[in-house]
Amino acid sequence: MTEYLGAIFDLDGVLVDTAKYHFLAWKKLADQLDIPFTEEDNERLKGVSRIKSLDILLSLGNKSYSEDERNKFMEQKNKEYVRYISQMDEREILPGVIELLNQLKDRKLKIALGSASKNSGLILKNTKLQDYFDVIVDGNDVSKAKPDPEVFLLGAKRIGIPASQCIVFEDAYAGIEAAKKAGMLAIGVGNRKSLAHADVHVETLENLDLSVLKSKKDGDIK
Repeated sequence: MTEYLGAIFDLDGVLVDTAKYHFLAWKKLADQLDIPFTEEDNERLKGVSRIKSLDILLSLGNKSYSEDERNKFMEQKNKEYVRYISQMDEREILPGVIELLNQLKDRKLKIALGSASKNSGLILKNTKLQDYFDVIVDGNDVSKAKPDPEVFLLGAKRIGIPASQCIVFEDAYAGIEAAKKAGMLAIGVGNRKSLAHADVHVETLENLDLSVLKSKKDGDIK
């Protein structure tokens, strides 16, 4: 039976609800470029890097631009996104998050953030979540985007816990894939259909019983 000593959290969609702000920022750019872009399309951008997200967006309109133009688009999108998240506060924290983080602290687990976001510092500060984390690893620290496991492996390294003894909480297909590639227990949070390959699935982090994780690797935690 594996004893888990480390927990690594994705940020967007797991700890806080920022997906709506990503959508609004990408939607504004898509409208500007006359590219159809829906909330369903936005699901494909979850957990991937900004440059990969732009690739997906442009592919929806079958359009190509120079590197300089693409960089300007990404900068524009990020400025719009930062405008939204600058107004965030504790009300954006998703259900069950604080309770789970406190449970993990009580159990003496090391806690890391493993996010593709380059704005994690601002989000954690505005929502007052930063003090829960022993280590922050985000898009400013890694060069490879999920599903590459780099962000999770670096998180495990920095908290000093073997990958096999780390739990990952993710809401994106690419994030679950990255966690499994890293050899970690992958817990999918949210839509079951898009997270079917997770080791464990929960609809939300509310009422998550961590004791179950020691004996159950496949299936649901109610």
